[in-house]
Amino acid sequence: MATIAGSRRVRRTPFSDGVEAAGVKGYTVYNRMLLPTVFRSVVEDYKHLKTAVQVWDVSVERQVEIRGPDAGRLMQMLTPRDLRGMLPGMCYYVPMVDETGGMLNDPVAVKLAEDRYWVSIADSDLLLWVKGLAYGLRMDVLVDEPDVSPLAIQGPKAEELAARVFGDKVKDLKFFRFGMFEFGGKSHVVARSGYSKQGGFEVYVDGAEHGMPLWNALMEAGRDLDVHAGCPNLIERIEGGLLSYGNDMTRENTPHEAGLGRFCSTQTAIGCVGRDALLRVSKEGPVKQIRALRIEGDLPPCDREWALMDGQRQVGSVTSSAFSPDFEHNVAIGMVRMTHWDQGTDLDVITQSGVFPAIVHETFWI
Repeated sequence: MATIAGSRRVRRTPFSDGVEAAGVKGYTVYNRMLLPTVFRSVVEDYKHLKTAVQVWDVSVERQVEIRGPDAGRLMQMLTPRDLRGMLPGMCYYVPMVDETGGMLNDPVAVKLAEDRYWVSIADSDLLLWVKGLAYGLRMDVLVDEPDVSPLAIQGPKAEELAARVFGDKVKDLKFFRFGMFEFGGKSHVVARSGYSKQGGFEVYVDGAEHGMPLWNALMEAGRDLDVHAGCPNLIERIEGGLLSYGNDMTRENTPHEAGLGRFCSTQTAIGCVGRDALLRVSKEGPVKQIRALRIEGDLPPCDREWALMDGQRQVGSVTSSAFSPDFEHNVAIGMVRMTHWDQGTDLDVITQSGVFPAIVHETFWI
């Protein structure tokens, strides 16, 4: 694949110097920033993530800050998830939709105070949508992108590494909860969360000047834990069924099609702009939905959508795929029609390198 030319339109991050020193071998562009994709190799990074601890530059998870008297009202307009039970100190996974019920993003929302939220976004221009709603409805709220850059600590030894830098109290954090922890003379949000199934934390580094000092502190403190620079791993995320917005679902899909119906409370999420459109979907159910797939054969890279076929009839598509060393077969994520999504259904996948047999898997692997 041709290289991507650098420019000021593709921003570096507060941790780019550390990423480069660690020998990054590949990037993708995400929210107009550089996101590392591989260091040693995808397989080596995968094996290390499952056994040790990695530090990830995930600054690309840009924050949309919403603060002011109407912050809660605006947040509920964005998502079909009922936010009435969300308290300061909590993180919520919140599918966000437009007026048609189509997904605009699937971020994690961080409630800092009753009138202040950070929305840690996937790859889309959600900031513009939120600002447009706030302005168009003359809401008493400020919407902006703060100088906050997430850094993830992921892997089985993540808790020990985080405790060495932030203190033992970080171990008391429950899943999808956060606390304020001091580093470099400033308090930062540290949440027990992350884009892997291996466990860990995300540090919302408040101020770019704290980026490399924290990176270096984690690398030094984790020497005996075999700490390495890492990044979201394609194989591990597919095994765990972690969806990638823009790959596995887009604005053309509802949360229910993406398998996220449990995060939708359309009956009680009063005010959500897509509520009326989703009421029917929540009642009748989707006609297609995300499924785990096992594919046989020596597959090419899944850098495009692959048609999922039953004979001459297309019944879905494969959106992410990789070979799993642990499970010794190709694991994949696909959007499959309800007529063919039952476990054990045999299908074919049309790729740029030919046709390969596939089967609908019961669940994701981890």
